Amino acid sequence: MKLLIVEDDRETAAWLKRALAEAGHVADHAADGRDGLMLAAAEPYDVIVLDRMLPGIDGLAILRTLRAAKVATPVLLLTALGGIDDRVEGLEAGGDDYLVKPFAFAELLARVGALARRPPPQDRPTVLAVADLRMDLLAREVTRAGERIELQPREFQLLEYLLRHAGRVVTRTMLLEAVWDFHFDPRTNIVETHISRLRAKLQRGGGADLIHTVRGAGYRLNEPR
Repeated sequence: MKLLIVEDDRETAAWLKRALAEAGHVADHAADGRDGLMLAAAEPYDVIVLDRMLPGIDGLAILRTLRAAKVATPVLLLTALGGIDDRVEGLEAGGDDYLVKPFAFAELLARVGALARRPPPQDRPTVLAVADLRMDLLAREVTRAGERIELQPREFQLLEYLLRHAGRVVTRTMLLEAVWDFHFDPRTNIVETHISRLRAKLQRGGGADLIHTVRGAGYRLNEPR
C-alpha cells in the first residue's frame, strides 16, 4: 500500500513510517495541513492517515476540502480527541474511520488494511431514494417531492442509515450503534426523540409517513402503504 501520513509530531510520523515500511508499505509524510492537503489532492494514495489538530489547516478542513474536490481516498483520522461528538464530527466531515491516541500499531495497520480493501466509491450509491424522498450524499441534500428538507447532522445520519436499510427492520440497538456510536443502552429516549423529529420534517409538506414503527422490533423505512 501507498499511504500519506499527515502528522505534525515528527517522532510519531517517523515511527509510523518505519513501522509501515517494516510491514511492506510505502508512506509519505506531511508535517502540516497545507502540505498534507497538496499531497492528498495531487498524489494517488491507498489510504490517508490524518491528524485532526494540525498547523496551517486543521484535519477537518482538509477532509472537507478533499471531499468537495471529489477526492475519495479513504481517510483514517488519528487524534487525541476521543469523545463521541468528536468522532461523529470527524466522520461527518468525510472521514472513513477514527483511531484515538495512544494506539497500538497493530490496530492501526488492521484499520488501514480494512479501508484499503473497501470497494471503490464509484461502486457505492451517492443518491438514496424511497418514493418521493431523495438524499444526495455528495451535495448533503435531502428533498421530498422536490422540496428541500433541512436536517441537523444527526438527523441526516439517521435518515441515511434508514435509507440504506430501506424495507428492512432496524432495531433501536442498531441505530444507537450506527448513529450515536453507543455500544450500550444509554437508558434515554434519544432514538425515539430523533425519529419523531425526523418524521415531522419529512411530513411537513403533507406527505405520507415513510418511517413505520414495527411494534416490539424497531423501525422500517419504506413506501407508504
